[in-house]
Amino acid sequence: MDPGLVLCVGVLAVSSGSIFVRLSDAPPLVTAMWRMTFATVFLLPFAWWKARDELRSLTRHELGSGALAGLFLALHFATWIASLSFTSVANSTVFVNTAPLWVAIMSPWLTHERLSRRSWAGIGLSVIGGTIIGAGDFAGGTRALIGDALALAGSLALALYLLSGRRLRAKLSLPAYLAVCYTSAAIVLWIAVLVSRTPLTEFSVNTWGALLGMALISQHLGHSSYNWAMRYFSAGFIAVCLLGEPVGSSLLAWWLFDEGVTWMKAAGGLLILVSIYLASTAQQQTAP
Repeated sequence: MDPGLVLCVGVLAVSSGSIFVRLSDAPPLVTAMWRMTFATVFLLPFAWWKARDELRSLTRHELGSGALAGLFLALHFATWIASLSFTSVANSTVFVNTAPLWVAIMSPWLTHERLSRRSWAGIGLSVIGGTIIGAGDFAGGTRALIGDALALAGSLALALYLLSGRRLRAKLSLPAYLAVCYTSAAIVLWIAVLVSRTPLTEFSVNTWGALLGMALISQHLGHSSYNWAMRYFSAGFIAVCLLGEPVGSSLLAWWLFDEGVTWMKAAGGLLILVSIYLASTAQQQTAP
């Protein structure tokens, strides 16, 4: 199988996530809950087949670490999906992909790693890009700014998910690690939905199709393609390809929903994409 083709499929699959959210008429919290529930149900049989010994031997501390990572993963999906009810697909996907910047900012306190010049440059560019986008949204009212803030909260939660699960991921295989994190995230979201008494069902067939699409295409096919392609491409090249998600999502939103992008937002988004690349490659250079 051609690795380049697999990687292209992965970019397209991940880019479809925001589109499926827009096609769903379920409340954001319920959308996040069903996405993680379906993703967990599809993953667990495979994880049990490939990593049952690892799962059986997990200690309480390891389960606690996985549960904490799952909590942050649940917060990531809940806030990011909610952002799409307020702001454009382009804004949401650009801001939610700033997780490498949050990792760079928090690493000195959590891992005692010093920030490189490349990381500082990325952080500076992201502030400038975010200010440009925010200025354009502020001119149009506060609704889009709320969506931008939710997407940023989603990126912060994703960064905390990556940082809190780093040690556990180093010990476990990918199926075992994802099984713990996905299950924990699904449980957290179920509790949130039940406590808030948000309707769980009675959605259209199109909505159920979109929910399944998020789990099967955006999550499993998309991220599995990235993981598989890591065997053949450098981490730096993969980091560049990850930047294709905001671009792909924006193009799909323009095609399907007629969502335009102003020159100001395009300029701000480009600066943020460059900043994400700088932060991602800086982390890979300092990785053991």
